[in-house]
Amino acid sequence: MLSLNVSHAALTAVDTPLLAIFCTAATGAPVALPASARSLDDALQGAISRTLARRDFRAGRDETFVLTGPERGIERVMLVGLGKTPASRTAWRRAGAVAARAAAKLGCGALHALATDAAPDQIEGLVAGLALGAWTYTDLRTPAPEAERRQPVSTATLLLADDDAARAAFAFGEALAAGQAVARRLGIMPGNVCTPDTFVETAHGIAERHGNVDVTVLGREQMRAEGMGSFLCVAQGTPEEPRLVAMEYRGGAEGEAPVVLVGKGLCFDTGGISIKPAPEMEWMKYDMSGAGGVMGAMETIARLKLPVNVVGIVGATTNMPSGTAIKPGDVVRASNGKTIEIINTDAEGRLVLADLLVFAKRFSPAVVLDAATLTGAIVFALGHHAVGLFGPDAAVVDEVRAAGERAGEPGWPLPVWDEYREQIKSDVADVRNTGGRPAGSITAALFLQEFVDGYPWVHLDVAGTAYSQSDLGWLPKGPTGTPVATFVEFVRGRAR
Repeated sequence: MLSLNVSHAALTAVDTPLLAIFCTAATGAPVALPASARSLDDALQGAISRTLARRDFRAGRDETFVLTGPERGIERVMLVGLGKTPASRTAWRRAGAVAARAAAKLGCGALHALATDAAPDQIEGLVAGLALGAWTYTDLRTPAPEAERRQPVSTATLLLADDDAARAAFAFGEALAAGQAVARRLGIMPGNVCTPDTFVETAHGIAERHGNVDVTVLGREQMRAEGMGSFLCVAQGTPEEPRLVAMEYRGGAEGEAPVVLVGKGLCFDTGGISIKPAPEMEWMKYDMSGAGGVMGAMETIARLKLPVNVVGIVGATTNMPSGTAIKPGDVVRASNGKTIEIINTDAEGRLVLADLLVFAKRFSPAVVLDAATLTGAIVFALGHHAVGLFGPDAAVVDEVRAAGERAGEPGWPLPVWDEYREQIKSDVADVRNTGGRPAGSITAALFLQEFVDGYPWVHLDVAGTAYSQSDLGWLPKGPTGTPVATFVEFVRGRAR
């Protein structure tokens, strides 16, 4: 993980292989140099201001321009564009990621980022963005020959104002970066490396690091005793032990109703007997991204010691075809007593979540948010830019949507009208696990609602946003860290 540091040093005293300066685009005029960088421009005999005057750099979104400096002190200066939009937390996050990725291509190993004039929310975004851009997963790669290696970015130092607001913003960004690193690491691991037991190990690691988290783990036998036939029917095709992991963080008053975060953790999803097409099935290692988001959020919340009680619950297994696998037409019973007709074994995530949502009730939650890469239909509805939001309580859905907006993980609500419920009626059971292709994300949410009892609830479908199959420019293809920031922002909002 990237080592993040703070400095209040004057630019003339900075010693770094690379200094990143962030600039906002100006319509029809040269970019203005930030006031805090003028002393450096003077030391470089006006090289930066001449670059801007000539409009060699126009500060467009994701634009960078590198100037070579002296042999000592600041060796390179990188101008990074924030674009024309207001310089929001999200814009600074993106620019920070671009800067870190560009530094990695240069092989700098370390960089400084000038943020002396940045507002607290911009600092939060910059810190998280630097970590997102610098993050790599190299555990399974053979190192390149030493002569061909470029030094990865291992250290980033922010030049900040010497005040409490800047320090608090840095601490929040650093904690968020740590949580997103947990989620991205779990996501990128192959299915034979990230197993259900990996979630157990990760939970215990969080508890050991912070000392304010209690962990409970259920295996196949304990879940059978709880009557979790919905979860277990997904796991019956694999010899691997399924795991339900519950993490209890007690930051609020004793007895205060907790926020409960629930995540789908399909470490690999073949579709089971309703097997998926072979092309691109390897991406189904990301079917645990909801659970990864819960783990990452719990890491951040525990680091920040937010004054809220929070419970994180994940259900982890694999969905495999075998002689013991669940079949289309079978009927299973969930832990709340409802029976489910299995129409499609590839609609398995909702079967796991059903029992997790019943399990959540024992914590007497103030609210439950679940996240899952649940449906391909959400990608057709919203593409890869928005999280699908579902829930019967418009006020709570709006609260989640606002948290996602602040976090840079925008979401959009879709209806959960009773008219759609007709699609999941069964002839032989209480409910069927899929309503067919029309409104597939909506009927999946309505299925989940069958297992919600007595608490406010919002479902987040992150199938289009938790990972990317192409390079986004500011992020490489692979895990994005969604929905960690949304979860954290929601909990932080409840703490205010």
